[in-house]
Amino acid sequence: MSIIEKAVARLGDWSPATQRLGTAAEAAVTSEPDPAGESHASLSDISGARDGSIAAASKEHSERTLRYEEIDLVRLKEAGMVTPEGTRSQIFEEFRLIKRPLLKNALGQGPTPIQRGNLIMVTSCMPGEGKSFCSVNLAMSIAMEMDHTVLLVDADVAKPSIPRMLSIDGGLGLMDVLLEDHLPVSQALIRTNIDKLKLLTAGRHHPNATELLASGAMRELLDEMSSRYSDRIIIFDSPPLLATTESRVLASQMGQVVVVVEAGKTTQQNLREGLNHIESLENVSLLLNKTRFRGGSGYYGYGYGGYGYGYGYGAETSQGN
Repeated sequence: MSIIEKAVARLGDWSPATQRLGTAAEAAVTSEPDPAGESHASLSDISGARDGSIAAASKEHSERTLRYEEIDLVRLKEAGMVTPEGTRSQIFEEFRLIKRPLLKNALGQGPTPIQRGNLIMVTSCMPGEGKSFCSVNLAMSIAMEMDHTVLLVDADVAKPSIPRMLSIDGGLGLMDVLLEDHLPVSQALIRTNIDKLKLLTAGRHHPNATELLASGAMRELLDEMSSRYSDRIIIFDSPPLLATTESRVLASQMGQVVVVVEAGKTTQQNLREGLNHIESLENVSLLLNKTRFRGGSGYYGYGYGGYGYGYGYGAETSQGN
C-alpha cells in the first residue's frame, strides 16, 4: 500500500477513538533548538564588520519605511482565531502543537536537512476547506515564538483572501514583484501591529500567474526570501490543489507543504487526487479542520510520508478558503 493510500485510508478512520493519538503525537514532535555556538573575531574580520554595520543600518532603515497596516486583533479574537494577546484556548494550544514539527524541520532539526525548510505552503484539495484560516492562525502562533519572525504571503493570486480576513488593503504584492524588474520585495512588504509578523499580499491579477510562479524570477525570489533572514518562517497561503495549477507549481518549490482536510467534507477521492499532484514531495503534512466531537482533547495526529505530521482541531468557527 502506497503512502498516499495509507493517508487516504485514515480519512475513513477519523473517529473519537483516533483523537487520543494527539498526546503521542505531541510527545513525538516536541524538540528544543540547539544553543548557538560562540563566534570569535580576528583582525581580518574588521572590514567585514564595517560592511556588516552598514548593511544592518540599511536593513533597519528599510524596516522603518515599510508600509504599515493595523490588524484588528479584537475582531480576530471574536472570530475564534489565535491572537498574541488572546486568552489561552483550545485552538491556541492546538496551533502550538501544529507548529512544532514545522519549526523543527525549518530549523534543520529533523532526521535530514530540508532545502528551503522555512518555506511552508498551506493548501487544501478544494476551496472552502479552511486553508486561509489555518494559514493565518499558524502565522499568528509562530509570531509568538521568542526566536522567530514570520512573513505571511497571500499566494492565492486568483482569489486572495488574507487582506479580507485581516481587514487590510491589498496594494503591491507578490505578482507586482515578479512583474516589475526594479521592484524589490522589501518595498511590497507590510509591517503590522504584531512586531514579528509581516505580510506580502497577492498583488495585481495576471492571466499568466502559473507561468510567473514557475519562472526564474520566482525561484530567485524564493531563494532570497529563504536565506535573507535565518530566523524568518515564511507561510504561503496557496490556491487549492484541485482548483488551479498555481498550487502545484508553488508546492514544487517549497520546503514543507501542509494540506488542510475538512472533516466530513473532503472526500477520499479528492484527497487522493490532491496528494497525487504532490506525491514527489517528501515533507507533506495533513491538518484536519472543523472537527466536532464531545469531551477529551481537541487534537490528534497521524503521519504520512516524509517526516510530517497531520493535526486536527475542533474549532467549529473555522472560516476561510
